[in-house]
Amino acid sequence: MFANAMAAERAGEEERLERLAASLFHPTGVDGVYGRTGAYESVVEALTALITRHRPAGAEVFRFPPVMSRKHLERHGYLKSFPNLLGCVSCLCGSESEILGVVNRFEEGEPWTQSLEAADLVLAPAACYPVYPLVAARGPIPRGGQVFDVAAECFRREPSRDIDRFQTFRMREYVCIGSPEEIQAFRGAWIDRAQQLADDLGLPYRIDLASDPFFGRGGQILAISAIQQELKFELLIPVRSEERPTACMSFNYHREHFGHIWDLVTEDGTVAHTGCVAFGMDRLAVALFATHGTRTADWPAAVREILNL
Repeated sequence: MFANAMAAERAGEEERLERLAASLFHPTGVDGVYGRTGAYESVVEALTALITRHRPAGAEVFRFPPVMSRKHLERHGYLKSFPNLLGCVSCLCGSESEILGVVNRFEEGEPWTQSLEAADLVLAPAACYPVYPLVAARGPIPRGGQVFDVAAECFRREPSRDIDRFQTFRMREYVCIGSPEEIQAFRGAWIDRAQQLADDLGLPYRIDLASDPFFGRGGQILAISAIQQELKFELLIPVRSEERPTACMSFNYHREHFGHIWDLVTEDGTVAHTGCVAFGMDRLAVALFATHGTRTADWPAAVREILNL
């Protein structure tokens, strides 16, 4: 009987999320890639403005395109850690006759994608990746550290029909580069600030230790190590259920990983540490609709006020 009750609860949960998705998104024929309604976009824009109002003093702003250098991503080590999530840009190359030959094969119903060649671009899997080589080229990090406000539309190869897991999504980050003490202080302050933001938005949540989804058996060891070192915390919101909450913000300490890769150093010559707070803009928007309903006019007045809706 307990199993039947659990199954019924799970079915009700899925039905609720399907109704929510139908009110916010339009299918494109590809799982995890959707057209977005005006109501949904208005909430994403309101969240963007709210996060901007909390921008750290002195933060330098960068907005990056949805693609980045393939060589840079390889140097980051992404291919070793998350090869299953990578999206690489491929193009038709060659002479006019060679390209027309590919088109003709397509028109004849034959396979054509094997003729594609990898470009020097990949789809950006995180908003912060392009900032590290850019900052490293400037020279040493000044005393007191540096903070950056970055954003990009990102991609991870996770085909899913889940309303809280898209293949392409918006990410906003505040990135800090400096000494270990500066990074820890930055992250600790943002864990506190993020909880206040969630309270102001009327969102139920909890903060918990987490790890990135490293690939393979070796990745399991990396994940355990990351948890033991407390390198990542997440703000979890029960979009689906309390048992399967959605990570809507993360608070990351990379230690000297990017410092070593990009030769980032502080003024005293030591390897710089990095950290970031990341906002999943689409997940936060979905969490708001899942919590308060599909009509923003019916949301609590305090929530509408803080979002200027």
